[in-house]
Amino acid sequence: MLARRPRDPLQALWRRNRELKQQVDSLLSESQLKGAVEPSKRRDIYQRCIQLKRTIDENKNTLQKLSKADELAPVGSYNQRKEEEHDLLDRLTHQLQELALTISKENIAEIEALTEKEEDASSVEEEEEEEEEESEESDEEEEESEKEEGEKQENEPVRQATSEGYVAIGDFTAQQAGDLTFEKGEVLHIIEEKPDGWWVARNAKGNEGLVPRTYLEPCNKEEEEEEEEESSEESSEDDVEAGDEGIQGTEAKQRTDSHWSAVRKAVSEITTVDVLTTMGAIPSGFRPSTLAQLLQEGNQFQASYFLQPELTSSQLAFRDLMWDAKAGTIRSIPSRVSLILTLWSCKMIPLPGTSVQVLSRHVRLCVFDGSKVLSNIHTVRATWQPKKPKTWTFSPQVTGILPCLLDGDCFIRSNSSSPDIGILFELGISYIRNSTGERGELSCGWVFLKLFDASGIPIPTRTYELFLNGGTPYEQGVEVDPSVSRRAHGSVFHQMMMMRRQPQLLVKLRSLNARSRNVLSFLPETLIGSMCSIHLLIFYRQILGDVLLKDRMSLQSAELISHPLLATFPKLLEQPDVMDALRSSWAEKENTFKRSEKRDKEFLKSMFLLVYHDCAFPLLHSTLLPPFKWAEEETEAARWKFIADFLKQNQENEGALQALLAPAGVHEPFDLAEQTYDFLGEVRKNVT
Repeated sequence: MLARRPRDPLQALWRRNRELKQQVDSLLSESQLKGAVEPSKRRDIYQRCIQLKRTIDENKNTLQKLSKADELAPVGSYNQRKEEEHDLLDRLTHQLQELALTISKENIAEIEALTEKEEDASSVEEEEEEEEEESEESDEEEEESEKEEGEKQENEPVRQATSEGYVAIGDFTAQQAGDLTFEKGEVLHIIEEKPDGWWVARNAKGNEGLVPRTYLEPCNKEEEEEEEEESSEESSEDDVEAGDEGIQGTEAKQRTDSHWSAVRKAVSEITTVDVLTTMGAIPSGFRPSTLAQLLQEGNQFQASYFLQPELTSSQLAFRDLMWDAKAGTIRSIPSRVSLILTLWSCKMIPLPGTSVQVLSRHVRLCVFDGSKVLSNIHTVRATWQPKKPKTWTFSPQVTGILPCLLDGDCFIRSNSSSPDIGILFELGISYIRNSTGERGELSCGWVFLKLFDASGIPIPTRTYELFLNGGTPYEQGVEVDPSVSRRAHGSVFHQMMMMRRQPQLLVKLRSLNARSRNVLSFLPETLIGSMCSIHLLIFYRQILGDVLLKDRMSLQSAELISHPLLATFPKLLEQPDVMDALRSSWAEKENTFKRSEKRDKEFLKSMFLLVYHDCAFPLLHSTLLPPFKWAEEETEAARWKFIADFLKQNQENEGALQALLAPAGVHEPFDLAEQTYDFLGEVRKNVT
């Protein structure tokens, strides 16, 4: 019997994607059925959303790694088919995200409805109890019935208190005067339920204060029984009988609690952003940062990935790295989009509440076509003044010791042929919750600037005042802060005043002169970065061209290349403070050159190699330099201090050799990857 022919990787992935689409369509149809409104059914749909999203992410990773060489037989329009599969997975992801968001909102509505239902049940029960008490007081025929009535009245306050008991599902620290601090598992008794979501509660010590209702859930029957047992040191059979009567008397309460336990898991599945929005800590238009999540998925959106050369479809030559024999260097490559953009400021950005501490304000930007990110994601950190916390500013033309992370001048290159190509800006904050210590990143709004009009003509170079949208880049019609709506009515003056209060971003597209256009043409076809470090990137590209195109013995050789700079330089793009150290050291070295030396390209490249080996290379492998962590002030300060001390020693000792050989200098164990450049493992393949 003949062995079954294995299925081609792309075909197998195509089949799995179609099965996923059927499952998502089935889930969407099921969510619209009448029975889907039940909490248990809604919770099941939410769990299936999560599972399907994980499977889609796995398929995306598999699709990203596929190449034409993996196919057992030739495949026509291979790149187009990959794009179609990627679009399908993006569309399925968007559908699942919308469904999950709808379920989360329904959970919150369910909680509010159950609260009202519980209050109504309490009032009905109290009326019934009053009628029973009146009938029992009027009946005095037997002494035994009077005794039972007295026991029931003694136990009634305890039953009412425990029926109002709520257990904390998380720790909460008071944020301002009047709040009540509590710990996870602590039982609180609700005194007053306010419509804004902050309830008045009392703890076991008798302290009272405001607590967020999203941190509480009702005690179940077992917890109530345990509390009753602990409140009494001595018990008897009579007490047990009276306790049973109390439980029977709270039958309506038990049904309500049972309904609460049915949605308890759904309550815990509400995301942090939903909780913060419900508490009023952030505007309803804030979302988890889309671009920050993409950066965490791998290196495919990192600048270090796009800095590497790209192979042609045949994988036998470089697509964007070619040699110019006449000029003796790499050839300049024009690109469809090649411009310089300046971030000026952000205005009227809403503030989060006091329960959220902001660690960083920043803008992330990338080339976007309305559905896909087409470049690396570049980040520029903003500064702000306490007197104007809603205004963010940037530093145009970073020079001297200012970090490149603050550089508002950005170069943008892309050779995408998409008619909808543009720049996606996402304003974000990195935050930490004071009550839980949880860290995260939120999008404070986004805007998409199309670079070409309907006829394909580039938009003019000028300053643009861009009004921000709320939600994610895949949501439409969401406002950042609905309290300041754009849909203002009334007089023209009133509408103008309302527009001035809208969150907005000011950017300027700058026209290129001949020198700027020539400089940008030495960079990869697709890349976004800071203008202050562009000369360092060009040095890397020129040295890369020398090694791969001019000095290699055979262009068909794929052996490892011994070159520390090529092996490690891309890492600097993910550690901006080390890039700043290299930029500062090179500026000092360049000031010592003669005018004739500054015109000698070979001399400049040789000097750049020496500066890199003295500065950046030792820092990358020092164990005394703390690992880079985004938006951690203590870590950033410690890294800056170590880098400054290291540069000072280098300057005093005329190089890093003494620091490298010093007994106090501890470095990572030697790894061959520090010295060797594997260009086949680093280059991009079939990106377009």
